[in-house]
Amino acid sequence: MDINPVAFSIFNIDIMWYGILIASGVLIGTLLALREARRIGFRDEDLMDLLIVAIPSAIIGARLYYVIFQFDYYKNNLSEIINVRGGGLAIHGGIIAAVIVGAVFCKIRKVNFWQIADITAPSIILGQAIGRWGNYINREAFGTVTDLPWGIIVNGHKVHPTFLYESLWNIVVFMFLLWYRRKGRKEDGEVFLLYAILYSVGRFFIEGLRTDSLMFSGFRVAQLISIAIIITMTGIFIKRRK
Repeated sequence: MDINPVAFSIFNIDIMWYGILIASGVLIGTLLALREARRIGFRDEDLMDLLIVAIPSAIIGARLYYVIFQFDYYKNNLSEIINVRGGGLAIHGGIIAAVIVGAVFCKIRKVNFWQIADITAPSIILGQAIGRWGNYINREAFGTVTDLPWGIIVNGHKVHPTFLYESLWNIVVFMFLLWYRRKGRKEDGEVFLLYAILYSVGRFFIEGLRTDSLMFSGFRVAQLISIAIIITMTGIFIKRRK
């Protein structure tokens, strides 16, 4: 079933479902993070100030990442670089940008980076789960042809709903992180590190089914980045445990 990407219009300005879903993910994630911050006695002001700079940075990073790996198109369509209303945000770029900005923020504010990373990690993965449905509405991020009963019809072909696979995987990771944060964590940072590892494991396999992957030298960029994240974050996890 096709859904109009435009949810409604205000003063002749189209409000896109993609943007609504992203905003909803950000709002729900923020409320969840605030609840955890208050539970452990972390200052609301530090968390909100971080989010004020990290969220816009993540969106910019996600867009720049996408544009860089699609530059053959954008070099001849420069005005399209800032047009995010129709999609074109790469989550890996957003995560990288948010982590860099978060690390700088924590250094300036002299707050524990790993603690605030653990507070926000479940919110990030939940926001990703919600945001993936924007891909469905935009008719993007689908997979190869399949005969499986849960395949969906796109351009006359039954294909893997890879947006759905990732959304469901993200929800599973979200629920695990909530449990681990309460019951399993031994050192600050472990929740965030497990978020990065588990998300990347799922993304690696799901990416292999997609037909619109960003490519570099014949390899799927998301798979390369996922492998790098799994190796790096696993090493950090083991080191912090020791």
